[in-house]
Amino acid sequence: MPHLFLPFLFVLLAPFLIPGPATAADVTVAAAANFTEAINRLAPDFERRTGHRLVTSFGATGKLYAQIKNGAPFDVLLAADAAYPRRLEAERLTVSGTRFIYATGRLVLWSARAGVVDKDGAILRKGDFAHLAVANPTTAPYGAAAVQVMRRLGVEERLRPRLVQGENITQAFQFVRSGNALLGFVAWAQVRALPAAQVGSYWLVPVELYAPLHQEAVLLKRAADAPAARAFIDYLRSPPARSIIEELGYTTPR
Repeated sequence: MPHLFLPFLFVLLAPFLIPGPATAADVTVAAAANFTEAINRLAPDFERRTGHRLVTSFGATGKLYAQIKNGAPFDVLLAADAAYPRRLEAERLTVSGTRFIYATGRLVLWSARAGVVDKDGAILRKGDFAHLAVANPTTAPYGAAAVQVMRRLGVEERLRPRLVQGENITQAFQFVRSGNALLGFVAWAQVRALPAAQVGSYWLVPVELYAPLHQEAVLLKRAADAPAARAFIDYLRSPPARSIIEELGYTTPR
C-alpha cells in the first residue's frame, strides 16, 4: 500500500521541487536590431543566473520608440542611440534614474565577397558597384551614421541613386549577405558574429566620421514595479554581460 501512495505524494510536491526562483517572470524587451546577436547570447546567461526569461522584439530604434509611444507593452528599451531614450524620459514614459549607456557600437562598410572592400574605404569614391545597402536613416541610428560618413567623404550625392535602404540594420545586413547589394554599411557586431569563412571584406569606419553610437537602455514606466525588469537592467551592467557584449566588438562603460 505505501508504494501506491508515492506517486500521489510526488504530484502534490512537484510544484515545490521545480528549480529556480518562485518569482521568475518574463521581461519584455524592445531592442535595436544591431543588438540581435548580443541578445541571443545574453538571454540564456540571464535566464540561468536569475530564472527570468527575455521576450524580445527587434527593430529600428525609431520604430520601437513609436510603438512605445502608442502603448506597446515593453518593459525595457535597448536603443541604438541616446536620443530616443532621452525623448521618452522627457515625455515621462520611463523610470527616473534608469537610463544608461549599455554599449557603444561601431559602423563598418562590409561586403560578403573577399577583396571587394579595401582597408581605407576608397571603393566609395571609386563607385565600382551597383548597390550600397544602408538602414533607414530616419529611424535607424546606424543608417543615420552611414549618411554622416558619406557626407563627410563628399560622396553622398553621387551614391544616393545606388542606395538600397533596409527598414533596419538587420535588413541592410541581409541585403549584403544575400548578394542583393555588393556592399553596405552595417554594424561591426554583425560582422564579428560571422564564421571566419563568411567575413568577406570590410572597412571599419573611423569613429571621427560619424557621431558616437552610444546605445542607451532605459526602464519603461509600465515596469516600475517589475523586479524581473530591474534584474535585467542590473544584469546588463554586470561583468558577465559586459564580457559578452564586448566579444561582439562593442565597448562598454567602466
